[in-house]
Amino acid sequence: MALKKTEWIWHNGKMIPWDQAQIHVLSHVVSYGSSVFEGIRCYETKHGPAAFRLREHMQRLVHSGHIYRMESPYTVEQLSTAAAELVRENHLNSCYIRPLMIRGYGDVNVNPLPCPIETYLACWEWGAYLGAEALEQGVDVCVSSWARLAPNTLPSMAKAGANYMNSQLIRMEAMANGYAEGIALDTNGYVSEGSGENIFIVRDGAILTPPLAASVLPGITRGTIVTLCQDLGIPVREEMIPRELLYIADEVFFTGTAAEITPLRSVDRITIGAGRRGPITKRLQDEFFAILSGAKPDRHNWLTPVAAPVSSAR
Repeated sequence: MALKKTEWIWHNGKMIPWDQAQIHVLSHVVSYGSSVFEGIRCYETKHGPAAFRLREHMQRLVHSGHIYRMESPYTVEQLSTAAAELVRENHLNSCYIRPLMIRGYGDVNVNPLPCPIETYLACWEWGAYLGAEALEQGVDVCVSSWARLAPNTLPSMAKAGANYMNSQLIRMEAMANGYAEGIALDTNGYVSEGSGENIFIVRDGAILTPPLAASVLPGITRGTIVTLCQDLGIPVREEMIPRELLYIADEVFFTGTAAEITPLRSVDRITIGAGRRGPITKRLQDEFFAILSGAKPDRHNWLTPVAAPVSSAR
């Protein structure tokens, strides 16, 4: 999916034209992947454009940087305010927001500390990640031959650019074999997550999801689904999930900022349930999108309006 260029990108506290958001080829991030980032959706609601769980995403950005000894020059509140301003300046009703913190030009040594930290925020129009029809019809996925990150190698709780080399291998392998996406197992052989999505399994009316100890990114949408399940009275628990449980699940779905709530209709060419979106997945989708559209009250204060300056009172 090609980027849809917008007018402005936020860089270190200032708006700059899209085409001027450039880095030197010897910036540390180019050689070593020394970056942390976020993905945030801004939805068009009946009350105007609003960013979904903006502060939680910015908090995770700051935490990811802290894990990699990249201390953010900006607070969560400053980053949230800047993101809202960026969407307004680009006159977008809905979009994808990409905060990015990188180590820039300074040294090409493995030691990153002499390199300055550069902070960027960009936004652009973006539709359904796995295709518009995927939210209803589901997608076909496979279990990847690539395992997720082992403990004490790269930190799975950080959303870091270098970590996503693993994700690229998972996604490219899946696509090369005719699947929309891949599911990675952890180094013990238990289900971990997709290349860029958390995973949930529905069985006998209850929902299971792998714990963070299974090399799982603590997804913002993942946490949202847990809260919605509690709201709707659907039992949900974290549990180590063996691969074969995927095949005999009643429903399986991905979650993430990009994927939102995407059902899986097959895994490794084995049909899941009825081979289409199941009733619990649909129930969660309906509740999720009703809140995001403004059709239902934002009872958990997940939406930050961007049509006006962000208030620190919320």
